[in-house]
Amino acid sequence: MSFWIITVPGLPANGMAIFPFILIKNPSSKQDPILINHEKIHLRQQLELLILPFYFFYFFNYLINFLRYRNHYQAYFNILFEREAFHADKDLGYLKKRKFMAWIGMINKPPMV
Repeated sequence: MSFWIITVPGLPANGMAIFPFILIKNPSSKQDPILINHEKIHLRQQLELLILPFYFFYFFNYLINFLRYRNHYQAYFNILFEREAFHADKDLGYLKKRKFMAWIGMINKPPMV
C-alpha cells in the first residue's frame, strides 16, 4: 500500500489518515513507528470501505458514541475504527496478518475509556 506522509503544523491531532495521505503535526512523528502504524491501519480500513463510506461510518459511529457518552474523548476512543487501530498499533506486523474488516470484531470488545 503506497501512501505519502505530509506535515501539517496546525493539525488538531498528532496524526490523521486521509487516503492516500498520512498527515502528521510534527516532522519528528515520521520516525514514530506506532503512530505511523496506527494511521496505516486507518488507510487499510478506508480501502476496505472504498474510502468515502469510511468517513460516513466513522462520523456516524462518533455521533452515536457522543450521544451515548456525552464526552468527546470517550466518543472518539470508542469509534470502532479507532478501537482496532489503538488495539493493534504497537504490533508493527499487524497489517500482514489482519483479517478483512477486522474493525467489526471491536463491537464485542469492552469500551476503551
